[in-house]
Amino acid sequence: MPNDPPPTPSATPSATRSATPPPAPPPTLLAAMGRRGFLLTAWPWRAAGYLLSTVPVVVAAGLPLVLLGMPLLLAATSDAALGERALPAAIGLLLIAGLGPAATIPLTGLERRRLRLVDVRPAGPGHRRPPEHGVLPWFRTRYTEPVTWRALGYFLLLSAAVPVLYAALMSVLAFQFGAVAAPLILLGGDGPMVLGPVRLATPADALPYAVAGLVLLPAVPYLLSLAAAAQGALARALLRHGSGERLQAELVEVARSRARLVDAFEAERRRIERDLHDGAQQRLLSLTLKLGIARVDLPPGSPAADSVADAHDEAKRLMTELRELVHGIHPRVLTDRGLAAALGELADRSPLAVTVEADLPGRPPRQVESTAYFAAAEALTNAAKHSGADRAAVVARVTGGVLTVEVTDDGAGGADPARGTGLTGLADRVAVIDGRLLVSSPAGGPTLVRVELPCEPIRPPSG
Repeated sequence: MPNDPPPTPSATPSATRSATPPPAPPPTLLAAMGRRGFLLTAWPWRAAGYLLSTVPVVVAAGLPLVLLGMPLLLAATSDAALGERALPAAIGLLLIAGLGPAATIPLTGLERRRLRLVDVRPAGPGHRRPPEHGVLPWFRTRYTEPVTWRALGYFLLLSAAVPVLYAALMSVLAFQFGAVAAPLILLGGDGPMVLGPVRLATPADALPYAVAGLVLLPAVPYLLSLAAAAQGALARALLRHGSGERLQAELVEVARSRARLVDAFEAERRRIERDLHDGAQQRLLSLTLKLGIARVDLPPGSPAADSVADAHDEAKRLMTELRELVHGIHPRVLTDRGLAAALGELADRSPLAVTVEADLPGRPPRQVESTAYFAAAEALTNAAKHSGADRAAVVARVTGGVLTVEVTDDGAGGADPARGTGLTGLADRVAVIDGRLLVSSPAGGPTLVRVELPCEPIRPPSG
C-alpha cells in the first residue's frame, strides 16, 4: 500500500486572524457612560468621589466669597431706595473683585487636580509663572491673567449652584431609596409613610413604588455621573488657559528666546572681534615689521630682497584687509564713542558725498545702537553699488522713545528686495529688536530708507 503524503497543515482561524487591539480607555466620564459595562468599571465610584469632594471645596470657597460679598447681599435684600443700595453694592463688588482672586487662586490648583477624577486628559497650563520673585510681581501676574477671573466666576457659580443642585439630587435619591425601603418600614408598623406627594399606609400600597425603585436603581450611577461630568466640563472650560492665551504665552517665550539669541550673537561677535584685533592683527603687524626690517638689511636688487619685498607688500595688503574685516564686524568707534561718531566715520569712508545729522540726547542700548549703525551702513552700500547716486544724507534722531535713522540718496531709485539689494536681510535684522523698516524708492529716485527702533531708556553720555 503506497504511503500517503503527509497532510498539509492548515492554518487555524485563530492563527490567521490578526489580533484586534483592545479599545483605548475612555478619557472622560461622559465617554465612559456611552460604553457597555459602565456600571462594572471604576467610573461611577470616581463620579461619586468627585461629587462628595466638591462639598468641602464649595465650603472653602463660599465662606470667604460670602463674607466679601455681604454688602452686596445686604443691598440686594434691602427695602431701601435704589440710590441708598448703590454704595454697599459697589463696596461688595469691589471687595469680591479685589480680594476674591486671592481667596480662590489657592483652590484653582486643587480643582485642576480633582478634575482628573472625571477627565484624565491633560488640563493644559494653568497660571503663568511670574517673571520675577516677590509679592508684587506675583499679584501683578495673577490679576492680569484671564484665567484668574474665570476661576473666580467658576467658584462664584459653584458656590451658588451646588447647594441647590445637590439638594435636588439628594431629594431624588432620598425618594428612590425611600420607595425601595417603604414596604420594610411599613411591615414594622411604622406607618403611615409620606413619600413625596404620596401617602402610603400599608406594605401593599408601597409595593408598586418599591418595584419601580428597584427597576430604576441602576440609573442612580448614571444620574450621579451625569452631574459629575457636567461639573467637570465646566471646570475644564474655565480653569485652564484658552488657545489665545496659550498663543500669547508662546509668543512671549519666542520673544524672550529671540532676545537671548541676539545677546548670544552679540557676545560671540565681540569675542571674534577681540580675537582678531588683539590676536591675529597684532601678530600680522609684528610680521610686517619684521619683513620691513629684513628688507632693509638685504642687498638691493638681490633675489632674496625681491622675495622679501613681495612678502612685505603682501603682508601690508593683508593687514589692510584684516583691518577692514575687523571694522566691518564692529567698528571700534561705535563701541568707544557711540552712534553719532560712528556715522561720521561711516560717511568719511563712503565713496559718496555723505552728510550726517545726528540729534541724540545720549547713547541708545547697545543692540539698538549696533542695529542702527549697520542699517545705515547697508543703506549707503546699496546706494553706492546699485543706485548710481553721487550724494547721500544720514539723519539720526530720537523722538518719543524711538530712534529713527533715515538714509536718502539721489540715485536712480527702484530698490527691490528681489534683486538682492540686501533690504530683506536688513528688514530681518531690524525686526529682531521689534523695529520697522520703511523704504521709498520710486523709479528715477530718490531713495529713502527709514529705520525705526525702540530705544528706551537712553543712556546719558559718559564723562
